[in-house]
Amino acid sequence: MSQVEVDGNGPTGGASFSATARAAVEALLAPVDADLARRYPGDTGTRQPVHTVYVPADAFAADTVREWGRQALEAFDTHAGTPAELARALGLADDELLADVHARVRAKLEREPVEDLRIDFEDGYGPRPDAEEDAAAVRAAELVAAAVAEGAAPPYLGIRIKCMEAAVRDRGIRTLELFLATLLAGGGLPDGLVLTLPKVTYAEQVTALVRLLEDFERRAGLPAGRIGFEIQIETTQAILGPDGRATVARMIEAAEGRATGLHYGTFDYSASCGVSAAHQSMDHPVADHAKAVMQVAAAGTGVRLSDGATNVIPTGSTEQVHAAWKLHHDLVRRSLARAYYQGWDMHPAHLPTRYVAVYSFYREGLAAAAARLAAYVAKAGGDVMDEPATARALSGYLLRGLDCGAVDPAEVTALTGLDRARLDALAGR
Repeated sequence: MSQVEVDGNGPTGGASFSATARAAVEALLAPVDADLARRYPGDTGTRQPVHTVYVPADAFAADTVREWGRQALEAFDTHAGTPAELARALGLADDELLADVHARVRAKLEREPVEDLRIDFEDGYGPRPDAEEDAAAVRAAELVAAAVAEGAAPPYLGIRIKCMEAAVRDRGIRTLELFLATLLAGGGLPDGLVLTLPKVTYAEQVTALVRLLEDFERRAGLPAGRIGFEIQIETTQAILGPDGRATVARMIEAAEGRATGLHYGTFDYSASCGVSAAHQSMDHPVADHAKAVMQVAAAGTGVRLSDGATNVIPTGSTEQVHAAWKLHHDLVRRSLARAYYQGWDMHPAHLPTRYVAVYSFYREGLAAAAARLAAYVAKAGGDVMDEPATARALSGYLLRGLDCGAVDPAEVTALTGLDRARLDALAGR
């Protein structure tokens, strides 16, 4: 059998690639390399909140976050004051893990009940006289600025404006203008500012918001691209266009790097598909289809995903609260298993089960994920031979648990031998 000799440039002799062929390959793929880097930059490396709380603009007040926390704690203590009662409510095992989760959730509700707050000028607010909405937009910005200055704001907060459809477009633009201008005058735009564009049907509506924000940044002397926004997926046209293409991918492109998230709108999207009110849910087949399309379109782009909400509110008797909690908990766990790490919460009493579901998800898998990652780093093998992509997922899993408070830095380091910086590097951040 003949052997091929190699030197520093590859095989020697006639059986090799020419410099001309290699140069041609580079010329051919250079635009592809650039396009991949532009379209698929990967995760942003920033914290993703586990939920978004929507509060109508007329109900938003200086103590909204504190009041949501108080009501959530009251519901938790009243209807699940012990791990045993929480286990009965959710059909979980009353074990050491649940006791730990129970304590951690109570501490979370005291410390940081809301991770992301959206002041709603759309469906939750409705049509109002222009003077009334003008005043509400200014008031919302003033309250946000004050909360940020006092250190009382949640990590992320902002507004949902009316959509870009003709009937309400001017009103939505006016509200956005007043909100941003008032924030700027009151100390600047907060780092955690988030804007939400609802009911998008055409990519051009996304482009329209991009142009408005470009103009505002230029006139305000802000860095280009400073203001990003979420796109709500609430219409069938946002998933499938008349030409059969996945429209949501075009919307991400139309955002020109400003899209921070895709948020699934449970009830509007279900209704647009003809689903009757009794069956509109986060786990309906039409929801799963839409969210699968969103997931593939957003993969690798750095655009995060959020599931919708349940409108079954945990109020009334303990039996009624437990039934609503069981539904909410199971839906959140289902979303987490499907890599939807964020969702909407519509009522303070949803917060306990949001965090129980999230914390259980991360604590249940902590030891196994840490062991697999430690083995990967040590090249020790083990029962599962993981690849770099899985190592990224394992690191991302641990980082999400750290960000929301489900796990502690010391225990992650003890289990993996890795600090936060190493986890970030493995996750590709």
